[in-house]
Amino acid sequence: MHRTSDLPAGRGHAAPACSMQGDPVTSTTASSTPPRRRRMTLRAERWLQLAFVVPAALYLVLFFGYPIVQNGVMSFQEFTTRTFFTGEAPWVGWYNYVEVISSPGFGRVMLNTAIFTVVSIVAQFVIGLALAVFFRRRFPLSGVVRSLLLLPWLIPLIVSSAIWRWMLDKDSGVINQVLSGLTGSDVSIGWLTDVNIALPAVILVNVWLGIPFNMTILYSGLQDIPEELYEAAALDGATGWRAFWAITWPMLRPVTGVVVLLGVVYTLKALDIILGLTGGGPAGSTETLATEAYRLSFGQFDFGAGAAVGNILIVISLIFAVLYLRANRKAVDE
Repeated sequence: MHRTSDLPAGRGHAAPACSMQGDPVTSTTASSTPPRRRRMTLRAERWLQLAFVVPAALYLVLFFGYPIVQNGVMSFQEFTTRTFFTGEAPWVGWYNYVEVISSPGFGRVMLNTAIFTVVSIVAQFVIGLALAVFFRRRFPLSGVVRSLLLLPWLIPLIVSSAIWRWMLDKDSGVINQVLSGLTGSDVSIGWLTDVNIALPAVILVNVWLGIPFNMTILYSGLQDIPEELYEAAALDGATGWRAFWAITWPMLRPVTGVVVLLGVVYTLKALDIILGLTGGGPAGSTETLATEAYRLSFGQFDFGAGAAVGNILIVISLIFAVLYLRANRKAVDE
């Protein structure tokens, strides 16, 4: 009666353990809990990501999207100073665009914009790249000199334009005085008053302003090129220009694309430096699309026509950006 100890060892205790392992409720709970927690974690991460993205999206919509849309709508309206008092802006369709494009000076404005942009970008890029390659070599006070070259970029544009306007003055400008001292004769060049010289003078100032930006970005790109490539090329006899075209230029191409694209967009919309130097004159010789939009909107108070010119400028920038990015992508893929 009392020989329970004769049972096989452990058999009486094994049954409960087996029943627990085979319990369907317990096994289902254990297997379903981790995926549920994982889904909750993913949801929390998505909400957290949205919490960071929504403020930036609202900022873009309010301060970039709305002005662009409003500018587009305004270009199809007769929007003048009277509109601010009456609230009425009659819909005129494409009239503002036709009026702007068919105006006598529009062709010259487009030509000035093209010359100003192309010459500025090429000169800024070439000089900036040359300086970036030069400062890639270490020499005493290289950091100090490189920092001093950033000053044109740090000075406010209105201050830069005021200084250059004084330097380029026909009667008391320092540039004419220096030329007079070098030539030994009285030099009185109307840098900002001569129709044939005003645009090159404005381009010169804009190039001076843009060189630091190009040099800084290109110099940063040069730092990412491994020195081992130049050492290997030197063993094969590729130095100087051969090393530049074989190593530096291909490796710098992505950075070059960014520099050129940003430079074109910035130069196309350049306004303050031209207003500070010439105001678009003399006789419209330095008038660009940016200054034309400003003149129509805040000089003649024809905001509809000014918005039309602004939209033309935006379309030109977008077309250039798309074409350049596609061409640059093909070149990188090849």
